[in-house]
Amino acid sequence: MRTFVLIIIAVISYLLGSLNGSIIVSRRLFHKDIRRYGSGNAGLTNFHRTFGLAGFVLVFLIDFFKAFIAAQIGGALMGIFGYAMVGKLFAGFCAMLGHSYPVFFGFRGGKGVLAGIGMLFAADWRIACICMIVFIAVVAFTRYVSLGSILAACCAPLAVWAFNYGGLEGTVTLLCVLLLIFGHRSNIGRLITGTESKLRIGKTPEEKLKENF
Repeated sequence: MRTFVLIIIAVISYLLGSLNGSIIVSRRLFHKDIRRYGSGNAGLTNFHRTFGLAGFVLVFLIDFFKAFIAAQIGGALMGIFGYAMVGKLFAGFCAMLGHSYPVFFGFRGGKGVLAGIGMLFAADWRIACICMIVFIAVVAFTRYVSLGSILAACCAPLAVWAFNYGGLEGTVTLLCVLLLIFGHRSNIGRLITGTESKLRIGKTPEEKLKENF
């Protein structure tokens, strides 16, 4: 019975994750495909670099809440068997998988960072806040969003164990981290060579659109 429930959670969460906010908003609002511009990644950072603030909030809400909702569903279903936290984390992993490899968009999506944040807030807000603090601190100091994302993600399993969750919860969280790191493999290469793009603030949406279109 639990296996059947896990399959249901996996399917629902993956399909929710496949609703990629950057692709949907870029197509509907700008009649463009975000994957054709900037880094080619269908994530919030590339969307902001390409289109500015227009549509930014909508992308954030879609990608955050699809994983948040998936995690809540997973927690409710697995909670029947006493594994609510495992259900939330597993659902979040499947939502991140859908975000990165969306069935609706040719399996070319983003890197799952925002989906991961949504999952963590649904699972345990304390863990989410720790990861957010690490992310903000790293980005503020280095201006590398990718580095901040990777280091913040690596803190998640440690926080899970620190808050006395079991090995199963920690293992599922670690799978989420590995998925996120795999998605950032090209960024890691650029960080090593010093060619990774830094976060820039100050350009207007009109300037961004002129640069890309």
